[in-house]
Amino acid sequence: MAAETLTVDLGTETGPFHGGASGTLYGLYGDGVPSRAVVEGMYVRTVATKAQDGIQHPGADALEILPSFVAAGGQDVYLYMPDILRGFPYEWPGATGEERLAGFTESIRKQVEQVLTMGELKSHVVYVPFNEPEGNMFGDGEWSYDGISWHTDPRHYFAAWRDVYRLIKGLDPDARVAGPNTCILYPEVKGFLAFAKEHDVLPDVITWHELSSPDEVRTNVAKYREWEQELGIGPLPVNVNEYAHNYHLSVPGQMIQWIAAIEESKVDADMAYWNIAGNLNDSAVEANKANGQWWLFNAYGQMTGNTVAVTAPRPNVQYTLQGVATLDREKRQARVLFGGSSGSADIVVKRLDLFGATVRARLQEIPWTGQLGASAQPLILTEEVLPVLDGRVTLPLTGLDEMSAYQLILSPGGEGPVRPQPPAGWRRAYEAEDATYTGGGYSKNGPEGSPADVDKFATSGGHHVGGLRTGSDGVLAFDVEVPRDGTYEIRVYANAHNLAEPVREHGPTNVFLRVDGENPRELLLPLGYKRAVWGHTDTEVELTAGRHRITLAAQDPDLGATRGDAVVDRLDLVLRDTERGARYDAAYAALADGARVSGPAAVLPSGGSATFWVHAADDGEATVGLRGDGEGLLTVNGEEIGRTGAADLSVFLAGGVNKVTVTATGEELLVEELTVGPSRGLLPTTTYPAEEGVLAGTAKVTAFSYATGGKAVDGIGRGPANALTLTVTADRPGRHALTIRYSNGEQPPSTHYNPDPVCRHADITVNGDDTRRVLFPTTFHFNNFWQLSVPVTLQQGANTVTFTADELPHFDGTTRNAYGQRSAHAPVLDSVTVTPLA
Repeated sequence: MAAETLTVDLGTETGPFHGGASGTLYGLYGDGVPSRAVVEGMYVRTVATKAQDGIQHPGADALEILPSFVAAGGQDVYLYMPDILRGFPYEWPGATGEERLAGFTESIRKQVEQVLTMGELKSHVVYVPFNEPEGNMFGDGEWSYDGISWHTDPRHYFAAWRDVYRLIKGLDPDARVAGPNTCILYPEVKGFLAFAKEHDVLPDVITWHELSSPDEVRTNVAKYREWEQELGIGPLPVNVNEYAHNYHLSVPGQMIQWIAAIEESKVDADMAYWNIAGNLNDSAVEANKANGQWWLFNAYGQMTGNTVAVTAPRPNVQYTLQGVATLDREKRQARVLFGGSSGSADIVVKRLDLFGATVRARLQEIPWTGQLGASAQPLILTEEVLPVLDGRVTLPLTGLDEMSAYQLILSPGGEGPVRPQPPAGWRRAYEAEDATYTGGGYSKNGPEGSPADVDKFATSGGHHVGGLRTGSDGVLAFDVEVPRDGTYEIRVYANAHNLAEPVREHGPTNVFLRVDGENPRELLLPLGYKRAVWGHTDTEVELTAGRHRITLAAQDPDLGATRGDAVVDRLDLVLRDTERGARYDAAYAALADGARVSGPAAVLPSGGSATFWVHAADDGEATVGLRGDGEGLLTVNGEEIGRTGAADLSVFLAGGVNKVTVTATGEELLVEELTVGPSRGLLPTTTYPAEEGVLAGTAKVTAFSYATGGKAVDGIGRGPANALTLTVTADRPGRHALTIRYSNGEQPPSTHYNPDPVCRHADITVNGDDTRRVLFPTTFHFNNFWQLSVPVTLQQGANTVTFTADELPHFDGTTRNAYGQRSAHAPVLDSVTVTPLA
């Protein structure tokens, strides 16, 4: 089959880059979940979330997320006012429609009055008074106004909109009100707009949902713009504030198709909330790690300049090759994001007049790593200098993966020497359904998500394998072949549903890996919030060139037997270069305050900065160096680390995403690249088991099989009397990281398809000074332990660190949540590791 062609025309600019596709519905749980670096590095413009103190879902309270979201560069918080209520359809109290509406109107008054206390931050709030009114308050169901859909008779809905709009504007004349927030752009919305114009109650932002396909985004935005012209209104801002399905979310090759449509339409849009709050709609892993989808949005958010025309082989057709591109004339840099099909494609970039006779082309792959699988930065596939012929270059590509997205960055090829980055090493994927299974209990499951079944989750190959569970003698064998001797990383993509009975009893499902029948090791397969959501468990092995058999078994004669129940999706093998660190080019960094690209480097005037989004596999020391000339200051995740110079710095990096910024302190700083290498063991690190601390009240040492040494501390919380205090020692005064190993399995019953786990928190006090509240995301089970690092200031010598917790009250400071959606407890604490930040 002939290769398809995607053409980028740098000579046809289509407007300033907007970046609107990065919005999120319920994607922020609270300050720290996800971390500030993860939110900022995804360039999230808008968030739609619940009313403050709402009982629709745990977390994501509008006024609690507002300050940190704005501090992370966010623009607008869309406040879903009906989410103050329970249930969906919304269960608004009252015997009649009039009573229900009157009570809800009073709630709206209270919500606006709360926002008015937020000072300047209130300008970032957009009120959404009704959500999907056709299926809720003005539909034909049990909880509707009068059992008659507004599609049939809109009078009650239109009157309610008019009155609520005027109430909000009366309380806050500067307020922005969004609507109609329908689940699609119904034809009746045109009538709503006509009514709103006639009564001077037009929304400040037009909102609807596109739980459909990217082609509908383009079609419906164009249709809405036609209505505006016909009615003589606008143009008004648009937020498609719920988009994409389970099958699309987490998959870069799917999401680039939505991004292309949304960016082309120059609207804002928020990814839909199908699962858990606080993970940016299956973009963030734990609190501070990124999956493939996050890195796609990181690349999208770093586009600058103007968008340019992109002609896809099948324009505006979902599940085909699509793309978005920008040209930044000042940087002399073009970026193209594309994906959505497998096999071969030609990427043609024309009208390269700005670039000279040659271009430097970097091609990266952003692979799918599962909904819950952490990912390193995008893989570099090729980097080369290409001749510009007749004003264009053509990149013939083969082996494209429809689940991956790809980034092409072009810059002039004749400016300075090119120091190409080494390409990604050898890697192969092996589907579990193609492996050999022996023993009992086998099942081939699926198909999972597909274009015909978008409510299910994306799964590699569409199928997965079960059988490794309590009591099984099953063995899943992968026959592999590797090109040379070396160290290989094995990634097992798997899932153990946290509420399945064998998993609920024990926690992570353990299986046993061998290579050619030797070197047994136990692997804990990842837990998930639903069946068939995927993370990965990684381990390293030494392999010789040639064929091998890798087995996953439910029993091992040396190590024991499986407890739990897991399904396996695939196995990846990756050849590791153990000598190589990571290099980040300054010419591709996020530049600010006058910084500019100069050939393969960045030039920073005094106060100018370059920001690098740096991946670390684990919490701990790394070696960070700067290749360049001049004076600068290095900050990591907002913490000042030290002056840059000839010597590399030993720096603490958090596992996952780190924001590393270099700011010029002299007249000019030339930066070529940032390097990140392994630890040199220069930062003194000490781990303190929680059970060795001082316990108060209900805090107690409890057995957990996967805690360090089999013990951890439970029962912290429900008031400051129930506490843990550790004495830790610092060999120097200053900023340190507390890396806390913890578990949190709290999950009250849900009334929705959303699982609704709860973030626990700890109130941490160091040496009796100010207390800091830290949120800890769910680990899906109390016997499943993760790490979270918190920066604190320690004095030289002994320091006391105390952990307590109590339930946070509502905004009024007195009332409390009645549905178990605000935890009164700290997580289970296993250990605390202390490391200087630099």
